[in-house]
Amino acid sequence: MHNRRLFTFILISVVAGLIGALAVKLLLIDNGRSAILRTAIPMEGPVSYASAVQQAAPSVVNIYTSKLTIERRDSLFDDPLFRRFFGDQFTSKPRKKLQTSLGSGVIISDEGYILTNHHVIAGADEIQVVLSNGRNLKVEVAGTDPDTDLAVLKTDADDLPVITVGNAEHLQVGDVVLAIGNPFGVGQTVTMGIISATGRSQLGINTFENFIQTDAAINPGNSGGALINAYGDLIGINTAIFSKSGGSQGIGFAIPVTLAKGVMDQILKRGRVVRGWLGIAGQDITPELAKSFGLSEARGVLVSGVLEGGPADLAGIEPGDIITQINNRVPSSSHEILDIVSALPPGSSVKIQGWRGDLRMETEAIVSERPRDSRRQ
Repeated sequence: MHNRRLFTFILISVVAGLIGALAVKLLLIDNGRSAILRTAIPMEGPVSYASAVQQAAPSVVNIYTSKLTIERRDSLFDDPLFRRFFGDQFTSKPRKKLQTSLGSGVIISDEGYILTNHHVIAGADEIQVVLSNGRNLKVEVAGTDPDTDLAVLKTDADDLPVITVGNAEHLQVGDVVLAIGNPFGVGQTVTMGIISATGRSQLGINTFENFIQTDAAINPGNSGGALINAYGDLIGINTAIFSKSGGSQGIGFAIPVTLAKGVMDQILKRGRVVRGWLGIAGQDITPELAKSFGLSEARGVLVSGVLEGGPADLAGIEPGDIITQINNRVPSSSHEILDIVSALPPGSSVKIQGWRGDLRMETEAIVSERPRDSRRQ
């Protein structure tokens, strides 16, 4: 009996030991898998972006503008038939109306230069700039570029909080970004999202487009404000939203800071942005157009209009010509021709190749300076 109990005790001890060893082994395997997963998916995101906001927010300003307009009220007395018999003695008098709007801006230089959108300050009679701490700045317009919807303001104030400019060349979809501005005039507000896309164009917002798309909430009043990365560096100027309601629907657009800085540098250097220009209107080649013109592929641009006396006209370009190469580059759209030509300095020569009916065409044009608000390329 004693031996049987001893045997049972030993057997139970052995089984318990085996179970314990198996549990330890499984635990080690599980921990190893967790370590591998942690290595494969690094947890780099911070718990808070407060430090990034604290670094950038003081450099973002609120912009308030006002414009005096003349408004004429419609009245029965303004009817031409009534005025024929009674003259102008009963006609309604025009009245003055003060229109106000708001936006945001970013202090980008210790020399007092502030970047914002052109549409924020366009036509304004008075511009008021207020820092996040309530300090008022007296500013004047240093220059604007409606084609990219950018404007530069100048203040002579001292001790300005200047934002750190980041690099917009290496942005990736999925990067965390924060938008800072003054939506609806409620005061400085920060929203967070990610980069949804880069290089957005042909949206019909500006003449020259290369937008960063983000789902960080951007609303009226955010225009001209800062889009920053997780380290507080400026990477874009918030400009527009895609919305059917007028509010944020998760599709916002910002001008890359590289483009904005380039525009600002030209404004400060020349007083305007200088771009190349040919004086043509173009239409993208669709598969249907390619078939009708006997083209083997839907590439190139159909010249739909030529400005008389312009560079393209002087080079012999005619409506109906198809441009297949420009400076040995194959344009995929009329917007690409616009970008290629606008990057050329006025006075430079551009080589153009294409088709005129069944005949090959080759010519050179001398690029002129693009007129402001021109709709031609």
